[in-house]
Amino acid sequence: MNFLDFVAMIGYLIRFVGLLVFGVAVAWFSLTSYRQAGERWQLQIAIYLGLLFFAVFLGHYASAAGLGGFALGAGAGLLYWGLRKEEAPAEED
Repeated sequence: MNFLDFVAMIGYLIRFVGLLVFGVAVAWFSLTSYRQAGERWQLQIAIYLGLLFFAVFLGHYASAAGLGGFALGAGAGLLYWGLRKEEAPAEED
């Protein structure tokens, strides 16, 4: 392993971690926007298609490390915030 291979490996690692964090952020933004859209189904469809087309775009143009990081981050974020229940504020007597 020479120096250029080492630098390339560090670059793939940084790309993986960066797109992992970006995937979590995209998942949070998508779910928050989807829930705030309420009855506006056109906006909900646009949010879903935007997330889907961005994943397809990354699948075509990004490296395997980048796509894997984004998929893991977005999947974990969607599961975490999607399964989380919002608790109603407690009423004081």
